[in-house]
Amino acid sequence: MGSFDFILAVLALIIVVGAMGYTYRIGRQSNTQTSTHDSSISEKVQEHYVLKNPVFVALLVATILILLYIAYAALRWQW
Repeated sequence: MGSFDFILAVLALIIVVGAMGYTYRIGRQSNTQTSTHDSSISEKVQEHYVLKNPVFVALLVATILILLYIAYAALRWQW
């Protein structure tokens, strides 16, 4: 794994973490807003709003895959 690949992997990880934080903040804001047009949300979804949101799940999977790739490349590379 060259230095360019490592920099790209770290950059991808930073983007994923930033997107996850941004999405989390947006999710918290929409949780606090009240609207009369939406239907009621079940209690299980309210308790686990992070795991029930597909954006959070996709970002979590992407973060895990990026970390696994970085670990694989670091162990495979001849230092």
